[in-house]
Amino acid sequence: MQETFRILLVPDLARSLLLAATAFVITVAMGGWWIRRLRAWRILKRERGDVPAGQQRKSGTPTMGGILILVPVLLLTVAFNLIDRWSILLPLMVMMLFAVLGALDDRLSLVDTPPTTHGLSEGHKFLLTGAVAFIAALALYLPPPFGLNNRGLVFIPFFGSFDIGWWFIPLAMFIILGSSHAVNFTDGLDGLAGWNLMLAFASYGIIAALDGRFTNLMAFSFTLVGACAAFLWFNAQPAQVFMGDLGALSLGAVLGVIALQSQQWLLLGVVGFVFVVEALSVMAQRYYYKWTRIRTGTPVRILRRAPLHHHFQLLGWSDSQVLTRFVLVGLVASLIGISLALTIDQARDGAFAALLARLLARG
Repeated sequence: MQETFRILLVPDLARSLLLAATAFVITVAMGGWWIRRLRAWRILKRERGDVPAGQQRKSGTPTMGGILILVPVLLLTVAFNLIDRWSILLPLMVMMLFAVLGALDDRLSLVDTPPTTHGLSEGHKFLLTGAVAFIAALALYLPPPFGLNNRGLVFIPFFGSFDIGWWFIPLAMFIILGSSHAVNFTDGLDGLAGWNLMLAFASYGIIAALDGRFTNLMAFSFTLVGACAAFLWFNAQPAQVFMGDLGALSLGAVLGVIALQSQQWLLLGVVGFVFVVEALSVMAQRYYYKWTRIRTGTPVRILRRAPLHHHFQLLGWSDSQVLTRFVLVGLVASLIGISLALTIDQARDGAFAALLARLLARG
């Protein structure tokens, strides 16, 4: 087993780690220049009036910094992880299309735009991102030459694989959209989204390595890890640049696609636990507020402010406390997700052994 691992996987793992290091170097090298360009072009974030006071002071910080992550990942993937690995085109295309939509959203929330404008409306954003998610879901489900023939397969820890059929398409759309917007909600505190994205991509890189069939996703995931780590060089408190919707929407979407393409999308809720909690906090706050307003005439908020990290800021936690504790939770969640991926291999072996035993008994 160890010899097989060394022969088949170690060269791909070495290449993946080298791509991560190269992405880090390129991102750090271009970071200062890109931030100066953003300032010169006045691509500066205007914070909403209802955010905590600490966030208000960050108005005027350059945004659209997600390009620092996307450009190195795009260049390195096309150069070193595309030939004979054409399935990687799907996450690449989803990443870039969501980046275009995110850039449009960012453009409508800059300091020089009218104060009543804070990006695309929810309806327009959902329609545009939903269209891209639907195309991606079809591409994952359909057989060649129209898609990747993932069918409706899902691996369930301790049990093995199951085929859910065409239900995969709406579920895949939900996962891509949910992951994208969950990362976007989390991107409200210096370093928070970047750290948790780095942990999530590293987890899926390891999960893909454990599977052995998705070395292209392993290399792609680790390339994203390197670029996200370098982005934190400039996004550490106090942030010199924000990821923006350009980065948050695209990286969240591509995380969802990686989870789906690896057939380990059930683990996304574990690996991306911080993103899930942040998104649920927004939904709970919004819908409980509306429900109490309709039912009693007096709206009630569950949290002091959503997403959840703002609630803890208003409770008195410092920004560094919120960041450190949320990242530690994300780290533990990633470890649990990887451990659950290992049980899937055990379930496969157990199912094979049971089948073999039945065949021998019949013989």
